[in-house]
Amino acid sequence: MPRPTGRVLTLLELLQSGGTRTATELAGRLGVDERTVRRYVDHLLDLDVPVESVRGRYGGYRLSPGYRLPPLMLSDDEALAVLLGLVAGRRTGLTGAEHAAGETASAKIRRVLPAHVARRLDTLLEALAFTDLPGAFDTPDTGVLLTLADAVRHRRPVSVRYEDRDGHRSERVLHAYGIVAHAGRWYVTGRDAGIGEDRTLRLDRVAGARTLPGSFEAPQGPDPAQRLLSSLATAPYRHEVTLRIHGTAEQIRARLPAGVATLEEAEPLAGQEAAAGERWMRAELRAERLDWLPAVLASLDRPFVVERPTELRALVTAFADRLRSCAQET
Repeated sequence: MPRPTGRVLTLLELLQSGGTRTATELAGRLGVDERTVRRYVDHLLDLDVPVESVRGRYGGYRLSPGYRLPPLMLSDDEALAVLLGLVAGRRTGLTGAEHAAGETASAKIRRVLPAHVARRLDTLLEALAFTDLPGAFDTPDTGVLLTLADAVRHRRPVSVRYEDRDGHRSERVLHAYGIVAHAGRWYVTGRDAGIGEDRTLRLDRVAGARTLPGSFEAPQGPDPAQRLLSSLATAPYRHEVTLRIHGTAEQIRARLPAGVATLEEAEPLAGQEAAAGERWMRAELRAERLDWLPAVLASLDRPFVVERPTELRALVTAFADRLRSCAQET
């Protein structure tokens, strides 16, 4: 069983991770009662570690803002994990900071690495390859990201200055449900209080954010990630496509993921019955162009019917003719 000193250090580590921790949460993590947690907090105060008590519904304990702990000590594996995280974050555009911040953070860690660890890292980076090409990602402002994260945690309304894809600027009051990283970008999902509807905003288009007084209750239902995928799949585009596909949801999702199309069960066509575990599904999606869909539908290798639009039927027929022509050439 860990000694009290070990638990006190564990408490310090938990508080160092940021935010306010309730006595109940800390007691559960440490395996002690809440009275013992208070005693451990007193030990930290005796060591001049400024632990604050926060009252209220979201009360508990936290370190005083701005307090800097002694220099961080990382094991060899921890240092490698941090640096690999920075490399992967820069490559995928999900660092949540300017490119220079990631570079300087990496440089600071590498300067203090023992020589043998630095050699291990260099060897790994030389052997490491990515299947995707590096791109220029639109990174959100760090201040905006942190302000929205605080609003999500404490369920506070937030005012954001936003520019949509057409360049129109507006200021909105948002009840933010969550922040989601998807396909190299950051998004925030929430309810636009001005129009009373759910919205998904790209964080790189948010020019500023400030927390407002008050609070709100988070809705029941899908989590923020599912809300984002649904929003992307139903966003307004030039073409609205409806398909009937014979197969399982897993088979269809392999080519039409949740961020592209919505799925629901459909009645089987007259005279056709689904095999065990399979059924007719209705897929709905929106797209600016249709020319990519025939190849995707062919790769499904499942029976399908194009319900709309008529233009897609013509494209599918033309695609099939090209394949037939290529197969018959000698």
